[in-house]
Formats: sequence, structure tokens, C-alpha cells
Amino acid sequence: MAEWYPVMLRMEGKLAVVIGGGPVAERKVCGLLEAGAQIRVVSPELTEGLRTLAEVGRLEWRQKEAEASDLAGATLVFAAAGSSEANLRITAAAAASGIPVNAAEDGEAGDFILPAVLRRGRFILTASVSGAGPALASRVVRELETRYGPEYAEYADELRRIRRIVKERVSSREERRRLLAAAAETDALEEWRTTGIAAEPDRLLERLRDRAGSGQDREKR
Repeated sequence: MAEWYPVMLRMEGKLAVVIGGGPVAERKVCGLLEAGAQIRVVSPELTEGLRTLAEVGRLEWRQKEAEASDLAGATLVFAAAGSSEANLRITAAAAASGIPVNAAEDGEAGDFILPAVLRRGRFILTASVSGAGPALASRVVRELETRYGPEYAEYADELRRIRRIVKERVSSREERRRLLAAAAETDALEEWRTTGIAAEPDRLLERLRDRAGSGQDREKR
């Protein structure tokens, strides 16, 4: 059985080729659009949703059966056609060109699989069972939706600002580690979101040091 290495890819501005124009292909395209990828869809027909995206210029549509030449320039390939024969042919063509390919019908036939995803802005949670039963991963993500609400998008944005300030102003690696750990505590996240303190670097660092010191005091008790 294949062992998978989990990774997050930066796809902004990079080309992803999706073979197929049905509901599965549409789901792949929607995820790629969220990541800012350039998209080429190769299929004789498209779902209404994909056709609309093509009409407004969100993707390139090649209205034809897929060929190896359609993969030129791709960073990733998704074989999601309605035909098993077409998917096998494209998977083989991608492998021959050294392009990582996702095989929708048989995950282990490709180079990567897609986890179920919960996206809250920069805050992204994924769940996977390595292709064994995607329905379980989807259920786990639905459960996580109630635990990690829309506010986590704001938390992640604030933490990004705080991390930049700490890296710029704190020279000690150990102190940076302590301050950033304190910044990610649950009650701290809500403080950053509601007070906007990250806009005042001096005040922010003072507050972080207070929080980090309080945490150390609790550990000593």
C-alpha cells in the first residue's frame, strides 16, 4: 500500500490541467480556483458550472478529447474524465512527462490524493484516510466546521501580523518561540481579533511578554 507524504502546495499562478467536465472535475476546479491556480479543462462537454466559469474567463476550456499535448506546461494534472480508459491514458501520459497526477477513480494509481478540506481564509484543516474511505474524511471535516468557525480566518490574519512583528523586533530565538506560543492561546486569539492591538507593535510586544510570563509562572507552580 502506498504511503503518502502530506504537503501544502502554493498553486497561485501555476497551471493545473483537469481532464473531464463532470461534477468531479468541477469540484477539483473549485478547489484550484480558491488556491489561485490557472486552470485548463479538457473535455468535450462541461457541467453548467464549469461552462459558466469558462465563459467569464476563469478557466481555459479545450472542447475535445484529451491528448498528451494538453498537459504541456502543467504543474499538476487531474484525471477526472467519465471514461476509465481516458483516465488511464492521461495518467500514463502525465507520468511519462514527470507531471504529478491525481487519478479520481483510483487514488493509488496517481501521484497524489486530495484530502477533505475545511478552509477559513488562511486557516486550513484537512483530513484524509489515504484513499481508503473518503466519506470518513468528509464526515470528520463536517464535524470540525462546528468547532472551528469563521472567526478562525481572522485569527489566522492577526497571527500572521503578530509573527511578522515578533520576527522583526525580537532577536532571541527562544523568546520568539515563547511569544508566538503565547499569541496562539485560545483567549489570546480573541483578544487580538477584538482589540486590533497588532496595529500597535510596542503595546503588542508588552502584552505578549505579559502573557508569556504568566504562562511560565503557571508551569512553575
